[in-house]
Amino acid sequence: MEKIWIADGHCDSLGDLTAGKRDLLGPSDLGHWDLVRAKAANLGLQFFAAYIESEYKPFLACQRGLEHLDTALKFIDSNPEDVFLIQNRSDLLKLGLANKIGILLNIEGGEILGESLFMLDLIYRLGVRSIGLTWNERNAIADGVGETGSRGGLSQFGFQVIARMNALGVMIDVSHINEAGFWDVINNTSSPIIASHSCAQRLCNHPRNLNDQQLRALAKNNGLIGVNFCQDFLCKNGRASVDDVVKHISYIAEIAGVEAVAFGSDFDGIPLAPEGIENVSKFPLLIDKLIKSGFSEVEIMKISHGNFVRVLDDVLK
Repeated sequence: MEKIWIADGHCDSLGDLTAGKRDLLGPSDLGHWDLVRAKAANLGLQFFAAYIESEYKPFLACQRGLEHLDTALKFIDSNPEDVFLIQNRSDLLKLGLANKIGILLNIEGGEILGESLFMLDLIYRLGVRSIGLTWNERNAIADGVGETGSRGGLSQFGFQVIARMNALGVMIDVSHINEAGFWDVINNTSSPIIASHSCAQRLCNHPRNLNDQQLRALAKNNGLIGVNFCQDFLCKNGRASVDDVVKHISYIAEIAGVEAVAFGSDFDGIPLAPEGIENVSKFPLLIDKLIKSGFSEVEIMKISHGNFVRVLDDVLK
């Protein structure tokens, strides 16, 4: 099998860069992701998440989100031989070529918008092409999975946000949103959506994981789920290995189809990665495991990058 390039739907390495902990250029004991190891793994597409930490919410969320975006854009501008910004459908044609990584900017938490729709247009101009509507808490758009009492779905503002995201060509990410919000989104979006970094609830009953109905709904929507490498999402005892990642991929492929599953590592957003895939350089081992588990070359191409490229081709303008 030829060397396969990788698309990863979520990493939180930008937080370390903004904080000045690492430059993300080379390996460090502190992190899972950097350019050297990513290129060694033949990574072709990386969703760069701007995670807005809880201490900045609600009043400084916009400022903190913009600070992350400023850091990301400076990183991209400073490393033109290694990375490029994904903004339009035509940029997808450059993926997997010339050992350069396409960076897609994601906001993890709609708090950056406050309660103002114009902010969505503004961050679109800055290059944002994916937004996780919530983190675990409630915001003006919807309730996160941590809001266990309200069972609230999208607010009126939230409905306006997804309509505008559809119109602009911004990916809707439903990882972290509660189930009521999930169904509001999927029943009202005109474009495919993703759960960029979640797992299968049937295999591990964690609030951040999706049930079988949600998995099938994502498939019907032509969207996908990026399997998260967080050990607590992969197995009950929290001591996962790369084999557990394969189990979730296999299960989602069985329930929703191979076209509905991809990678969403959550590198640098999880405390400890599974044994066997400890950092981004280990992606080839995961590919080998998928081969041994019986996936065909065509199926592995879809899981490794094809599904993300397909969804982005549907959403981006």
